[in-house]
Amino acid sequence: MNNKEIALLAAKTLDAKKALDILILDISESSGFADYFVLATAANLRQLGALCDDVEDKLASEGVLVKHIEGKGESGWILMDFGDIIINIFTAEQREHYQIERIWKDCPAVEFTPAEG
Repeated sequence: MNNKEIALLAAKTLDAKKALDILILDISESSGFADYFVLATAANLRQLGALCDDVEDKLASEGVLVKHIEGKGESGWILMDFGDIIINIFTAEQREHYQIERIWKDCPAVEFTPAEG
């Protein structure tokens, strides 16, 4: 599995668990620390933790292990470091506050279409 496929699998997993506003950014040309950011919004703190657990489990089942997780609990933002893929799961308030998309606005988005329904 290449890095893009891993990022897409993470996005699909988040989508299957009802995460909102999922975005994959290709940061490989602008970053020396990762190739992709996957961003998603959780409806509430409970879902935030569940999304993190689901992504960790799904990627682990494919042999992709998380290196580090920051922000569990009541923080409103969980960062999952898979090396070349960084997954950021936010509450709506935290996503608006940090505006990661704006910081990396020059990086291309990877096409991802959430499932309907």
